[in-house]
Amino acid sequence: MRAIRIREYGGPEVLELAEIDKPVAHDDYVVCRIHAAGLNRGDVVQREGRYPPPPGAPDTPGFEFAGVVESVGPAVTRWKAGNKVCGLLAGGGYAEYCLIHEGHMLPLPDGWTMAEGAGLIEAIATVWTTIFDQVVLKPGETLLVHGGASGIGTMAIQMAKAIGADVLTTVSGAERGARCVALGADAAIDYTTQDFVKEVLALTDGRGADVILDMVAGDYMAKNIECAAMNGRLATIAWQRGSEITLDFRAPMRKRMLLSQSALRARDVAEKSRIMRGVEQDFWPHIVAGRIKPVIASTYPLAEAGAAQSEMERGGHVGKIVLLVD
Repeated sequence: MRAIRIREYGGPEVLELAEIDKPVAHDDYVVCRIHAAGLNRGDVVQREGRYPPPPGAPDTPGFEFAGVVESVGPAVTRWKAGNKVCGLLAGGGYAEYCLIHEGHMLPLPDGWTMAEGAGLIEAIATVWTTIFDQVVLKPGETLLVHGGASGIGTMAIQMAKAIGADVLTTVSGAERGARCVALGADAAIDYTTQDFVKEVLALTDGRGADVILDMVAGDYMAKNIECAAMNGRLATIAWQRGSEITLDFRAPMRKRMLLSQSALRARDVAEKSRIMRGVEQDFWPHIVAGRIKPVIASTYPLAEAGAAQSEMERGGHVGKIVLLVD
């Protein structure tokens, strides 16, 4: 089968089409024909040699896909050949076929394109486990989402509004801010021209954000603590400005804060299955009702994975970038 191979660690040019063996269904695992695969920042970091696949995962990049079940193992109970699905992978999405545990898939929502399905799962699973399972955002609380125009950010805005939370977000540029407000954000802060700490405190009458979803880290950590509310929760899922910092812990202690970190890719089969059940139970009704849908920024053929990752690295897009595998 065709798949994208990382020839060597480096820039987008190291991504190339290759022929690899097609997987075989077994036990409670399913083989799916991939029609679309979502891009994530982790794909870029893997290409650079800084995010290796967990043990047992394919070297092929790609954490999420949408497609059709082709074959099932003898212990599979939920799925059958022909089902349209979207799924969460530890790797292997940039390919024509993937092998996936049956608990790591959900049905493709009626009326959705494969591109939309491919842009859903990694984002909604990440937000669910981080914001709703670990730090427990509640109705009426204020969520600050950094990177509101990203795939994670656009999903977090919609999920938080669906449960009745207030949402503030940081973005670069007025146009991207307007897109986030259109998705439901109560206010968008342009971090290129505004001090987000001052803006968050002003927008909350000095109280601060109850929950902060951060993918920046670095120098944002102290600023996040400064604009957090008493008993605030800071959830960090990436470190675009660096993973090592010096932090005075007296500030979060005074606010009785919870500092939470989360990574999804390397979790075991049972934990990922639990997360997918939580997503389906808590948010599938909102998806069916049309209150939550991924924003698709652009699509590329599988062979142009390098160009797709280049767009991601340039920034400026809103939502998810998706590879089409047909």
